Amino acid sequence: MNAADLGLPVAVPSTALFTDRYELTMVQAALRAGTAGRRSVFEVFSRRLPEGRRYGVVAGTGRVLDAVENFRFDPGVLEFLADRGIVDAPTLDWLSGYRFRGDIFGYPEGEVYFPGSPIMRVEGTFAECVLLETVILSILNHDSAVAAAASRMAVAAGGRPLIEMGARRTHELAAVAAARAAYVGGFATTSDLAAGFRYNIPTVGTSAHAFTLLHDSERDAFRAQVDSLGGGTTLLVDTYDVTEAVRMAVEIAGPELGAVRIDSGDLLLLAHRVRQQLDDLGAHKTKIVVTSDLDEYAIASLAAAPVDAYGVGTQLVTGSGHPTCSMVYKLVARADTAEPGAPLRPVAKKSMGGKMSMGGRKWAARRTDADGVAEAEVVGTGPVPEELAGRQLLVELVRGGEVVAREPLDAARDRHTAARGALPLSATQLSKGEPVLPTEYL
Repeated sequence: MNAADLGLPVAVPSTALFTDRYELTMVQAALRAGTAGRRSVFEVFSRRLPEGRRYGVVAGTGRVLDAVENFRFDPGVLEFLADRGIVDAPTLDWLSGYRFRGDIFGYPEGEVYFPGSPIMRVEGTFAECVLLETVILSILNHDSAVAAAASRMAVAAGGRPLIEMGARRTHELAAVAAARAAYVGGFATTSDLAAGFRYNIPTVGTSAHAFTLLHDSERDAFRAQVDSLGGGTTLLVDTYDVTEAVRMAVEIAGPELGAVRIDSGDLLLLAHRVRQQLDDLGAHKTKIVVTSDLDEYAIASLAAAPVDAYGVGTQLVTGSGHPTCSMVYKLVARADTAEPGAPLRPVAKKSMGGKMSMGGRKWAARRTDADGVAEAEVVGTGPVPEELAGRQLLVELVRGGEVVAREPLDAARDRHTAARGALPLSATQLSKGEPVLPTEYL
């Protein structure tokens, strides 16, 4: 259960200032020009995947819905804007009543995406939609980067459990978001209690080297931990001598010792030696957990080792070298007037330098071959071909300002496993390559 399940009060701060100043100054100018109420369509997409990546992972959708729901200009926020002279009085008055009353569609959380995929579509008036740009991109860029790294690590782990333990390697709030994204990408547990509390992610953890160093001997430390947590605990065995620590761990906890953790040294060599030693001591069911600056490549290198679980920190929460997905939020269609029902027309940025975009309100579908394996990401602005009608990717998330797509986090996690499994086998290669699916425009 999380805080809400227990009936405990949960603070819901305004997200209105998780934005850039120019979003508000654009609204001010548009209000004065009479264009703020024009119906508009914005889309989130990435022009390319991070170098060498073969697919992206949509993560953070649930957090986006929370942010949109809590995007309110309360008195304290309005006072800040007024004191700093950021916007004028008419704009402050408009912001005081701000509620997003438009519609949002998007790829469901956990789905995979490719260059050009319209990951999220936001529809409403220009003013109400443009204000959401920064917070939506902030969430999706961070969470999708972590989820993509987590997905690659899950592939490398080959079904062995992964533990998220990067809280001390990033901002304290980013740590919670990273744990959530990692869970969507395939991690089983987190060490971060705030993530467990907020998102009901299973938490794990026992002791660090400091606990061993606190005691007069390693034996005293192991005894204290076993007495407190039971024989099924995980003992950290690389503070001094690994071989002696493993022998002592089994002696104290018995052959039913839950696990030993190795956090340094040649993990491949040590894992084999420790497994042999555990078996010789009769601790056949004792598991081996390895940590120590792992990434997907290090995990893959341990595929043949007798390792039962991996703990990953720094490389996970930093996207394993790609901490953002370079997603953008672009106006792709708008009405010529603010009249209700005014028709939309496509608009697009035409500048050079690789920053061009495609105008028009888009749909997306994934074409598959006769065996059900994905073969192309199809994006279009016109009618959806009949053969793709049942394969459309965008789902309704917000209708008339009301969230309509709440789901358990496990649903996103399961969806990702299924989506990744439907890609060509080459998607799971860790070597650098092009996106595993081409994007076709209709």
